[in-house]
Amino acid sequence: MLYDKLSQYNKKGVIPMHMPGHKRNAALLGESLPYGIDITEIDGFDDLHHARSVLKDTADIAARLYGSKSAYLLVNGSTGGILAAVGASARYGDTVIMARNCHKSVYNAVLINGLKPVYIMPEADASGICGSIRPEQLEKAIGENPGAKLVIVTSPTYEGVVSDIKAISDAAHRHNIPVLVDSAHGAHLGFSDFFPGGAVENDADIVIMSLHKTLPALTQCALAHLNSARIDTARFESALAVYQTSSPSYVLLASIDRCLRLLSEGGAALFDTYARHIKAFDEQIKDLRKLHVLCHGADALPKHESIFAFDPGKIVISTSGSDLSGISLMTRLRENYQIELEMAAPDYALAMTSVCDSAQAFDQLASSLLDIDRRAVPRHSGGSRPYKQDVPKQILPPCAAAALEGKYVPQSEAAGLMSLEYIWAYPPGIPFIVPGEMIDDNTINSVSRMLDAGITVRSTKGSLPAAVYAAAIPNTYL
Repeated sequence: MLYDKLSQYNKKGVIPMHMPGHKRNAALLGESLPYGIDITEIDGFDDLHHARSVLKDTADIAARLYGSKSAYLLVNGSTGGILAAVGASARYGDTVIMARNCHKSVYNAVLINGLKPVYIMPEADASGICGSIRPEQLEKAIGENPGAKLVIVTSPTYEGVVSDIKAISDAAHRHNIPVLVDSAHGAHLGFSDFFPGGAVENDADIVIMSLHKTLPALTQCALAHLNSARIDTARFESALAVYQTSSPSYVLLASIDRCLRLLSEGGAALFDTYARHIKAFDEQIKDLRKLHVLCHGADALPKHESIFAFDPGKIVISTSGSDLSGISLMTRLRENYQIELEMAAPDYALAMTSVCDSAQAFDQLASSLLDIDRRAVPRHSGGSRPYKQDVPKQILPPCAAAALEGKYVPQSEAAGLMSLEYIWAYPPGIPFIVPGEMIDDNTINSVSRMLDAGITVRSTKGSLPAAVYAAAIPNTYL
């Protein structure tokens, strides 16, 4: 039934402004990969966990394309690579400095490896879109935590915000601390001057990227890049063997290979066309009055002091100047214009684009936004509640808190207790609260704001929105 449902949906002609990056573009990519190539590690086809022939060749192409010292093929998505990277770069009890807007896979890696997180909070606008991590924030965090063993940053973010990875890497390397960049949304960077540079070329020590998010590859296809001797190769490979399936899909491996060879042989032309499409879109949306698109069209980057650089392949549509919410905009585009976006937040919605989007797809998105903009009612009141930016007070490290027993408490009564679970909106999967942190009014308001807007909010125990799994704060920490 699932195959039939997927096939029927594909025939509807809905424009996919979301991942995966191949956008079901059969005209560019040919027929879908068949059952006939779904094999196991038989003679002549190498072993992902001990690559020496055809799979090593593919990994070598990845290293050459991105300029890394070595590359690894990932079929468990960026999540598997991040878990392995954190496990290889820090030891039990180590302190790690990480951006608070990291994906939940980073938090999971911190928890299961028994690490002590120190957070850097990026500045966020009223819509909740996090800006760049500033190098001076990292310098301050290192000064306050001189024994830190790892720095973890997300760049670009889900919404396309890029941090100054070169300056961040330089700051960390002065203290001989390696930098791990979650570049799950940045596999397409570095192939064109129209886009910001990627994390590998800006001296990050280990970079994890999802090919499937922004490039023509099947879902779960990703890469890991080792870029310096600060990362122990043997430790990383051992960790990867734990988090990467022992039965890798050759369909996915073939997709990685095809994607990399497509970039190697024709990437320049693909990205030239892609840039033209985005520039044409920017020109078309200049007449938007109530909606606006972040860092596109008339909304130039210099207006955003909290953003170092921006990926123009991400189209973040703010609804704060209209009577619409992000959810209602996403719904209208789906129901009235056959355009499916990637995600929506209370005050914005996100369209993801790639080299596989056609000029027609960009044109239809632009014309649909202009039509919605004409019909929308302006909003002058300033919109929703301010977005919470403070890091909750940490009582215990995540690994210690996650091992405790607690009770289910109604969300409205949880202030002052210690959370024993993660709470996050998905997408993008960034936690509001982490095990071991004190639940405060800001946390409750942030969760309520998302729920009121129709955003899916989840928790580790699955108790939301009814309750939160929590415990009283131990007396020694009061």
